[in-house]
Amino acid sequence: MDYRVNVLKALADPARLQIIDFLKDGEKCVCEIIPMLGKAQSTTSKHLDILYDAGILDRRFEGKRTLYRIKDYRVFKLIRILDDLILRQLQPIVKTVEALKTS
Repeated sequence: MDYRVNVLKALADPARLQIIDFLKDGEKCVCEIIPMLGKAQSTTSKHLDILYDAGILDRRFEGKRTLYRIKDYRVFKLIRILDDLILRQLQPIVKTVEALKTS
């Protein structure tokens, strides 16, 4: 199994990135994640399972509540690197648009 592929696949979904961003300030119950995401409980649970299986999230059980948190905050560094990569790719497009505006 290629763990890199597993992690990158887990990050390759807007809903899962939204969950990660939501958890950046700390642990949250599934009951908080579902309304924030605006998806069905089963869909949200599948996204959480994918992130958990990829080692991005950790979870604990408190009675009937399931609480999720970021397992390793270096995931945010990885996301920032991806954002920087994308911004660099977009710079030529921005320059072209700016040049067209001034012509």
